[in-house]
Amino acid sequence: MNADMRSFQQRFHERWHQFKNPHVRSLAWLLDAPNLLDSDASQWQGKIASMGQSEATQAYDWLVALEQQPDELHAGLDINRFTRLGRYAEKLLAIYFKHVQRLHAHGLQVRAGKDETIGEFDFLLHEERGLVHWEFATKFYLLCSRNAAYAHIQQADYFVGPNLADTLGAKMKKILERQLLLGSHPAAQALLSEPLVAAQALVKGWLFYRREEPIDSISLGISSEHCRGWWCTLAELEDHVGDDCAVLPRLSWLAPARLSLDEVTQRSNLRDWLTKHFYDDPMPVMVATLSRQGDEFFEMDRGFVVPNDWKERANERVRGLVAPSR
Repeated sequence: MNADMRSFQQRFHERWHQFKNPHVRSLAWLLDAPNLLDSDASQWQGKIASMGQSEATQAYDWLVALEQQPDELHAGLDINRFTRLGRYAEKLLAIYFKHVQRLHAHGLQVRAGKDETIGEFDFLLHEERGLVHWEFATKFYLLCSRNAAYAHIQQADYFVGPNLADTLGAKMKKILERQLLLGSHPAAQALLSEPLVAAQALVKGWLFYRREEPIDSISLGISSEHCRGWWCTLAELEDHVGDDCAVLPRLSWLAPARLSLDEVTQRSNLRDWLTKHFYDDPMPVMVATLSRQGDEFFEMDRGFVVPNDWKERANERVRGLVAPSR
């Protein structure tokens, strides 16, 4: 099979086939996954940081050692502390930066006086050129169908979070216009042992599309190699999910899933579970379609299943942010 035709999941399973520990797999994904954004796209102002296969290749022996003896990794994670995926991913990346001796500071808060928090440096890293500030985000967005009234508009605000709380456009606006400027604040400069030479954003994640939706990566500022999946309504479930499938809990959204039999469900049971879930909770659910290999099941594709009214609510969210051109 031509490597270019394989899904990211297939390539990941082949490259990291020896890793079963879910935290090692998540760390491997953070190092290996393509960037979500195109670093050359003009809307990001040259402020997108990159890391990928070179870091993963150099870290291979270390990842193997963690797989064989994960106690140190588990202790460093203190996994029971995490309820937010972003914090979990950030901690994994901090463990890596510490290992390669690039970490100057992680989660450094900047305060002006006792009670006023100005912001927080996600990462301060040592590079050959000097000290750099990296903001880090791991994001999951669904691309809304374009309304006919402004179908010609293509921008990152069409990517909406599953809980409808934010958009990719709004997130990047906050990063570019506020968070990356933290180093220029006098209170921040007082904490730094040396001046910053750069401030950039590292953005990883997955984007989800309607299967019939064409992807215009260039105008959206998205990397052509980004991790992607589908989204569908509950009514459309049978057209998207295979017989063997699984609901992925939030802390398992990073790397493609590798599961045991007791973690797998059947599509008919999944529909019943989702119906009950959406009755009480409108939050979309990430689902993986699986392929069995011996006693294990490997993710082949993934997507969000949303309540039947989610599409309308998401379009309302976009309409509140995007005005048609005059």
